[in-house]
This record gives sequence, C-alpha cells and structure tokens, in this order.
Amino acid sequence: MITSTTKSHSKFVYRVAVGCFYFLQGISFASWGSRIPTIQQQMGLSEAELGGVLLALPVGLLLSLPVAGWAIAKVGSRSILIFSGILYSTTLVAIGYSESTVQLVMALFVFGFAGNLMNISVNTQGVGVEDLYQKSIMASFHGMWSLAGFTGAAIGTLMIGEGVRPFHHFLLIMFLSYIAIAVASRYVLRTDVNADTDKPIFVMPDKSLIDLGVICFFAMICEGAMFDWSGVYFRKVIGAEGAWIGAGYTAFMCTMAGTRFVADFFTRRFGMQRILQASGVLTASGLLIAVLLPHLFTAIVGFLFVGAGVSAVVPLVYSAAGKSKVMSPGVALAAVSTIGFFGFLIGPPLIGFIAGATSLRISFTVIAAMGLAVAVVATKSKSIA
Repeated sequence: MITSTTKSHSKFVYRVAVGCFYFLQGISFASWGSRIPTIQQQMGLSEAELGGVLLALPVGLLLSLPVAGWAIAKVGSRSILIFSGILYSTTLVAIGYSESTVQLVMALFVFGFAGNLMNISVNTQGVGVEDLYQKSIMASFHGMWSLAGFTGAAIGTLMIGEGVRPFHHFLLIMFLSYIAIAVASRYVLRTDVNADTDKPIFVMPDKSLIDLGVICFFAMICEGAMFDWSGVYFRKVIGAEGAWIGAGYTAFMCTMAGTRFVADFFTRRFGMQRILQASGVLTASGLLIAVLLPHLFTAIVGFLFVGAGVSAVVPLVYSAAGKSKVMSPGVALAAVSTIGFFGFLIGPPLIGFIAGATSLRISFTVIAAMGLAVAVVATKSKSIA
C-alpha cells in the first residue's frame, strides 16, 4: 500500500537527486572560474589572448542549444543529464591538462557544449520534480547552483593557497563528481513531464515562450553586467581599494544565492507575475542607487538589491517554459535559453561600448532600464500569471 508519507518520501528523494546535479554543475563551473588567472599565467597568455580563448566556451554553449532540445526530446533528460554530467567534469580535467592554446580552446569548446546540455537537461528534470510537488520549487534548485559557486570558489582559493596545479585540482572535482553521479543518477526521474513524441521538435516558439525568452534576455543582460563589471565599477566609480573592490560582486552573489532559497515561498504566495514585477523593480532600484549615490556603503546596498532582483527571474522563466503546451520541456527550455543567452553575451560588451562613449555610470543606468524592462514585459504579457 502506497501511503502519502511514502509518496512524500519519494518526492523528496527525487528533489535531492536532481538538486545534486545542479550542485555538480555549479561546482565544476566555479572550479574553472577560480583557476582562470592561474591558467593564464601558466600558459603565458596576455589579456587579449585570454579574451580570445575564452570565446570558445560561449561558442560551444551556443552551438549546443538546438542539439540539447532535440536530444532530450528523443531520448529523455535522464540519459542526457548523466552523459553531460560525466562529460562536463571530465572536460574540466582536460582544461587543466591543456599545454597549448589550441588544446585549451578545444577543451573550453567542449566544456561549453557539455555545460549547456547539462543545463537544459537538469532544468527539464527540475520541471518534472516541480510537477510532482505541484508547487514552485525551481528557485531552490538554482539556489543549489549558486551555493556550489561559493563552494567551488572557496576550494579554488584553498588550492591556489596550497600551490596545487589546476590539473590536480580538477581531478579531485571530477572524482567526486563521478561518485555523486553514480549515486544520484539512480534517483532522478526516468520519464519527463509532458513528454509527447507527437509534439514538434523544430517549431517557432509561441507568444508565451517569446515573452518568457524576452524576460530572460533582459534579466541575463543584468546578470552578465554584474559578473563582468561589478569589480570595475567599484574600482573606477566608487573608488574602492584592495579587498573592497570585490565587495559589490560579493554582495550581489550573496543575495542572489540566498533569495533563491526563499523565492519559491513568495512565488506561491503572490504569484509569478508579481514576483517578476518586483524582481525588475528591485534590479533597477539597486542599480540606480549605485549610480546616483556612488559611495561604498550605498553601492553595496544597491548591489544587494540587484542580487535579490535577478535571483528568481531565470528559475521562474525556466519553470514556466517547461510547462509549454506546444513543445516538449527540453525543446521549450532550449528555445527560451537561446533568447536569454544572447542577453548574457550582449550585456558585458554593451556596458563597455556605452562606457567608452559616455561613462560607467551612464552604462549602468542603461542596465537599470533593462532590469525595469523585466517588470514591464511581465506586466504586459497575458500569458504570465
């Protein structure tokens, strides 16, 4: 006899297993990010050369977007998740092993490709577990990714302090990932929610998915700006020195991670549309505080607001996309991710271009408008409730 307690226990096991894969993806990415300066030094790359090498990762990600949706629709997210999880952590070691620029570029291309396969497949799993719970839990999954980012950065700092080479550092991460994948893969969903082989794979997104993609686009412009330009803003505009240069980025990351663990509660209480509206307003307000009051304390407060503002947008958009009536979850997620990804790419260079023509404060004001656009699109979209 299957009791409600048994069902609840089963749901929890699925949630933990899928959350484990979110964590694994986050710690692999953070491990790579923490060792970029070391790898640059070991290979003797200039800033310009490093910039060119780093382009390989988003190129691999971009090319995997149509493949991910097709593969998940054909064989299911579980198989793709296991495959991409193993490939992602293995490619991390290949990055550490690279002895030439060509090898590093090839490894980063595969790393980007595998990373997005894992991203789409794990979010498809997240949509399935959310369906079991019949309530919003997607933001907490993304909170696991953010938590892994802190963990990976901390391990990276320890490895650098101990003089451990990236290759050996990445071997440790791969070994731990293999163990976690072997255990967690037994408890992820074997059938995707809303899976329907009759649904078309190659089809234009409908109005609701386009709206979600546009919201994701604006939110990821803001995220990309924070990741790449927060330190520069604090150094050049705020005039921060030493460790305080990273204070804005740290504040942003702390509230982005922390808010994700409570965002589901507020979504269930107030609804997706109101949370997206509040997210856009918070993001814009935080950026404007940093622009209008360019002092250390006020700028940190502003960046705290930005982190809280962007935290729930992508998880909520992914959750809604996975419930598409016209596409299978994997294909719908790939479609929305494609639109959003361009925002992530456009954001950092957009800031640089505007700052070069005017100033960093003006460029951050433009990014604030992008944050407000999240609220505007969410308000005007009839498909977002």
